[in-house]
Amino acid sequence: MRHNFKNLKIWILAMEITNNIYKLTATFPKSETYSLTNQMNRCSVSMPSNIAEGSNRGNKHFQHYLNISLGSSFELQTQLLIACQNDYLSKEKTEEIENKIIEFQKMTTGFINKLDYNLSS
Repeated sequence: MRHNFKNLKIWILAMEITNNIYKLTATFPKSETYSLTNQMNRCSVSMPSNIAEGSNRGNKHFQHYLNISLGSSFELQTQLLIACQNDYLSKEKTEEIENKIIEFQKMTTGFINKLDYNLSS
């Protein structure tokens, strides 16, 4: 079964997170341009991109792409916490974005499980 990725709530949320991350990393010190800024932008872009790429595949392959997207979200969550530790972000902003990432992780895990159920039934 093919999915229109633009209609998927996980893709919409991932796009929102990516937009938030790009705005945040634009405020990071210039010394972070090729390290943390680059890493966080790449991870955030990977989330909706892998959902979009996998949506055109069968469910088994789609699950694989969803798992990659999920992995990127955990990487991003870690990098967000590193940015906070280095005082590039306020605790409040960090919590706000981290909560969105956690929501994404829960929704994506649920979606993967739903696809898994459909494969086995």
